[in-house]
Amino acid sequence: MTEAPRFEGSFMGAGAKISAAAVMECKICWHVYDPAVGDDTRQVLPGTPFLDLPGTPFLDLPDDWTCPECGGAHEQFMVLRDPGSAAARMSDWIEDRTRALVADFTEIYHAKMRDMPVINAALHVQAVGFQPHGDAVLGVLIAPWFMNLILLPGPDDDWQALKPGEKEVIAFPSGDYEFLHNRREQVGGYKACSLFSPMEDFNSQMQAVEVARAVMAALFDAENRAETDRAAEIRAAREAELAPPPEPEADPAPTRRRLITAGLAADPAED
Repeated sequence: MTEAPRFEGSFMGAGAKISAAAVMECKICWHVYDPAVGDDTRQVLPGTPFLDLPGTPFLDLPDDWTCPECGGAHEQFMVLRDPGSAAARMSDWIEDRTRALVADFTEIYHAKMRDMPVINAALHVQAVGFQPHGDAVLGVLIAPWFMNLILLPGPDDDWQALKPGEKEVIAFPSGDYEFLHNRREQVGGYKACSLFSPMEDFNSQMQAVEVARAVMAALFDAENRAETDRAAEIRAAREAELAPPPEPEADPAPTRRRLITAGLAADPAED
């Protein structure tokens, strides 16, 4: 078995972690080697990966190849970007799926919700903080009438078997959360946990995005887990919301405790 190539620059020298598309940069003079371009100075053809990667259908850099600018050794290059890496491919996949999610709910807004009294005209549909979570992808979806935690299936699943309306409790470090199964034409199957609905407390899209990012941080913080009965805490939070409001403060923002607990008992609206 051929030993994986090693170099000093990145990934603790583990060359096997880069792909054939990796763009490399000399750490001495910052010269960039792009496989798509090759190297005219040594007649290295376009399509030649930086490292001799097993199974790649490309030519290899000459063994004595050095930096065309400073003569630095092959091992002195670092990964500048790697569009072929697993992380880059996952990032592209998440971007594609969240784009479909936003398009789907923007269509709902224009078709059904635009003139509804629950709409907060200061807001628009936006996906915030989506990231891999186990075999799925987790993030927050903001819309003018709700803010939900959203779980999308990973690249190896489609969740088409989900039955809209079924409920599922999913555990996070901060507690257990009830998600509602649903399915949309562009998105396919997904799971949603209501955080806020309606969205009248938010004065701007920026404020809603800040709260969404706080949700994603607080969700994985075990310190937010209630030590008492969560159902009682949820009821108490809802009762507090129904009480006469205090004197308003400038640009009030929901607290992390409220955004992590109070929304759990809410009824989803178009989620």
